[in-house]
Amino acid sequence: MLKEEQLLEKRLIELSKTAYHRDIITYSDFLNLNELNILHSLPKDQLYTRYITFGGYELAERQMAAFIPDALYLRGTSDSGEEQEVLPDSCNFPFCVLSIEPLHDKYAEELTHRDYLGAILNLGIERSKLGDIIIDGKQAYIFIQSALCVFLKDELTRVRHTGVLLKEVTLEDCHYSPRYEELKGTVASVRLDSLLALAFSSSRTKLTGLIEGAKVFVNGRLMTTNSYQVREGDIISVRGMGKFRYIGTLSRTKKNRIFVTIHKYI
Repeated sequence: MLKEEQLLEKRLIELSKTAYHRDIITYSDFLNLNELNILHSLPKDQLYTRYITFGGYELAERQMAAFIPDALYLRGTSDSGEEQEVLPDSCNFPFCVLSIEPLHDKYAEELTHRDYLGAILNLGIERSKLGDIIIDGKQAYIFIQSALCVFLKDELTRVRHTGVLLKEVTLEDCHYSPRYEELKGTVASVRLDSLLALAFSSSRTKLTGLIEGAKVFVNGRLMTTNSYQVREGDIISVRGMGKFRYIGTLSRTKKNRIFVTIHKYI
C-alpha cells in the first residue's frame, strides 16, 4: 500500500475515533473513487462508528464521508410500523452548491470540465475540497466545502476567456438530471465483464485488462475480479470511459442468453 493510502486510512480511522469519543459527527474531505474504496475496505473492527457517504446527488463520484456515533442515531418507525434507526437532522454535510453561468451568453465559450477545474485550482483551492463539477449546457454546478464557498464566489470571475457569475443554490435548485442512453442486449450472464462489454461495445478480453488495471468500480468499490455478479441498481464506473447503471433482466432467449437493460450515462 502506498504511503498516501496509509495516511488516508489513518485519517479516516481518526475521524471515526473522534466521532465516537466526542459524540459528534465528523466529516472527511471529498473522496475520489480510489479513496472511497479504501474507506469501504477498512475492517469494521478498525472503525469506531458507522458512516455514510454523500456527494450531493445520487451518481456523485466524489463524496464526503460522515462518521456518526450510535448515540446520535434516533429511533423511528418505518411505514410498515417496524422500529428503525433514523439519521439525526444534524447530519448536514458541510458543502455548498454553486451555479456558474456566463455573464454574456452570446459570447460564452463551450467550456469543459477541465476548463472549470483548472480555473478553480489556479485559485489555490485543493482538489480534496471540491466535489463533482456538473456541466449542463452553458451552465455548471460545483460542489465545494462550505468554508470555501464565499471565497470561490468572490474570486472566480473568468473561466478561460468567458466572464462568469457564481450563485449559491440549494440541492433542490440544482435542476440536473443525468442524461443516459438506454441500452438493451443479450449476455451470457450478468457477470461484470459481460455487462462491461455490452456497455462499451468492446471485447471481454480488453475489458478484463481494465479490471486487472484497477480502473473498474461498482458502487464506489474497486473490483478486481471479472466474475463479480452485478445486481440490479449497481452503478459501474470505468475510469476514463464513463459509467452505467444495471437496470435488470427482461427475459431469456431460446438459447438461454439473458436479455438485459442498462442506462449508460452521457
